[in-house]
Amino acid sequence: MSDVDSGAVPDMDAEDPCAMSNSDSHRGLRIGAVFIILVTSLAGTLTPIIFRHSANVPTPVFDFAKYFGSGVIIATAFIHLLAPAWDELTSECLTGAWTDYDWAPAIAMAAVYGIFFAEVAAYRIGTRKLEKLGVNYSSHAHDHTDAHAHDHAHDPPLSVDTTAASEKQLRKADLESSSDVDTINQLPSQAEASAQLVAVAVLEFGVVLHSVIIGLTLGVTDEFVTLFIVIIFHQMFEGLGLGSRLAALHLPKHLGYARWIAAFFYSICTPIGVAIGIGARNSYNGNGATANIVSGVLDAISAGILLYTGLVELMAHEILLNPRMMKARNGKLAYIFICMLLGSGLMALLGRWA
Repeated sequence: MSDVDSGAVPDMDAEDPCAMSNSDSHRGLRIGAVFIILVTSLAGTLTPIIFRHSANVPTPVFDFAKYFGSGVIIATAFIHLLAPAWDELTSECLTGAWTDYDWAPAIAMAAVYGIFFAEVAAYRIGTRKLEKLGVNYSSHAHDHTDAHAHDHAHDPPLSVDTTAASEKQLRKADLESSSDVDTINQLPSQAEASAQLVAVAVLEFGVVLHSVIIGLTLGVTDEFVTLFIVIIFHQMFEGLGLGSRLAALHLPKHLGYARWIAAFFYSICTPIGVAIGIGARNSYNGNGATANIVSGVLDAISAGILLYTGLVELMAHEILLNPRMMKARNGKLAYIFICMLLGSGLMALLGRWA
């Protein structure tokens, strides 16, 4: 028997999952969140930069910040970007082609390839420009542990004695490279420096997109207090990961300010998102189809960017393909792995609430 025949009355009070449900509660705290998140983001990002040349900070502390940050970036890609993108692009509020395919992983995959192609092009173009500018980076004149082999084609011929001495020096350098003296202040080769610049630029782009989105969500969400607490730690940990990479960059003196600008730019993105959310709370429908599509696509793109950065740049290049790391003591590698797992673990835990 149908509802009409049985005299049943449709439930007009049923909540529409696609309707706007912005909250106007905690208005004062929402405004305060703009400044609180700005301060905590700056603290996480600037701390590694400020202390990068400090002789009072032990190397393991810098290593902790660097590799803990690597773990944070990887967990952010999986837990805080790819998973939400999947939810947003499979929302019941979407219609048409959006319901015919799981777009989130496809968009993330496209972003991975896009960043890969862009990085190859940027690396080749950037290296040529650095050469024209006369910017030369070198850890050691003949550092055979460099990931990029040194060209000896134009070196003068060596005598037998000189060759023997060089071999002894190379063996000595090999032993030194396996020690723990490799610190944040060790200069990379020109090729490594170019790769670092591109990698950090890619990382910055990914986290900035993500930061604006979560700020906008925080500005209008009903579950403000819980999300606010989580985002404070989220932005601080993510800032630590970005800041440690910015601190490790070896820039020409006239470009030294660039790392500070990058840190500040990251730090203001979430507060800007919060401010936009507060201002648009009466018109922005975070549950609507348009918001789900825009947020889902941007989250998926950011997920692809950070997956590429985390797995290729932060894990493969810095550890697996780095001869210095592969020759390091087992204790040092174990410490690095623990730092990475701790960063990923804590960010995955934060994903329980946001």
